[in-house]
Amino acid sequence: MRKAILLSLFLAFSTALTVQADDQWITIEGKDGPGKGKHIVFVSGDDEYRSEEALPLLAKIMAEHHGFKCTVLFAIDPNTGEITPSHQTNIPGLEALEDADLAVFLLRFRNLPDDQMKHIVDYTNSGKPIIGMRTSTHAFNIRQDSKYHKYTFNNNGDYKKGWGRQVLGETWINHHGHHGRESTGGVPVQGKEGHPILVGCKGIWGDTDVYGVTELEGDSDPILLGAVLDGMTPDAKPVEGKKNEPMMPVAWVKTYKGESGKVSKVFNTTMGAATDLISEGTRRMMVNSMFWGLGMEDKITADLDVSIIGEYKPTKFGFGGFRKGLKPSDYK
Repeated sequence: MRKAILLSLFLAFSTALTVQADDQWITIEGKDGPGKGKHIVFVSGDDEYRSEEALPLLAKIMAEHHGFKCTVLFAIDPNTGEITPSHQTNIPGLEALEDADLAVFLLRFRNLPDDQMKHIVDYTNSGKPIIGMRTSTHAFNIRQDSKYHKYTFNNNGDYKKGWGRQVLGETWINHHGHHGRESTGGVPVQGKEGHPILVGCKGIWGDTDVYGVTELEGDSDPILLGAVLDGMTPDAKPVEGKKNEPMMPVAWVKTYKGESGKVSKVFNTTMGAATDLISEGTRRMMVNSMFWGLGMEDKITADLDVSIIGEYKPTKFGFGGFRKGLKPSDYK
């Protein structure tokens, strides 16, 4: 009798632990579609551009419309279990990257503990495709005593300018457009209009500004330029003068050879805030990029379904502006 009671208590405790762990991230099982059997992991964690809203939207689109299993990870305050983008040292569930077919990152200045950072580094070296959005060019600001310090955005050692420059192609430079006053209009690079990632992408726009770029690493190949627009609406006109002469690249493709010797396909865009994804053209670019990364270009069509699932009213970008008191399950 006593053994039975202890067993039931153990099972109840184990179940409670499972529920508590699962509540720190969300997984959306894919419906029927070309992505059935493939797993995309979305890693959010920035305190300005609402990655905790943008990535669940993309996950729902990829799962509901196209059949992918999608897991979304969040920056979690361990004391409350709530999504807290300004908490820079905890993203539970990164072990999901071990069986991911594709990883999508929207991070900013994370200082993750070594046991969590290891999962990202292992994935980075796996040869699997990588997609970076907006502030992922400066994803990490790792403490000096960490074995992963070299991935810091401003590292001046052998791994110059860290994970952003080496893996994605560029690190944080500056706001090229006037932050909060000048938005971004996407302009395909001449000759790249037919790139698979840009198929059907009309009116790529975002209310976030164009980032500065000094140099792109390795074989980076720009496919989209950012016109600095004089206003915060899609119909705003390009500003006159040097800001658009020449325009900065805002999306490019490249490869990354990891420490394992394996080579990853990489797509990076300095667009991608939650508000940017209101634009169908910008959403389509992101969806296309995932198919491209997975080698599924034959599934990309100009009318591929990128429609929003449910209600989507993203929070305006800005520090401290995240929705308080929410847990991952609130985005499922």
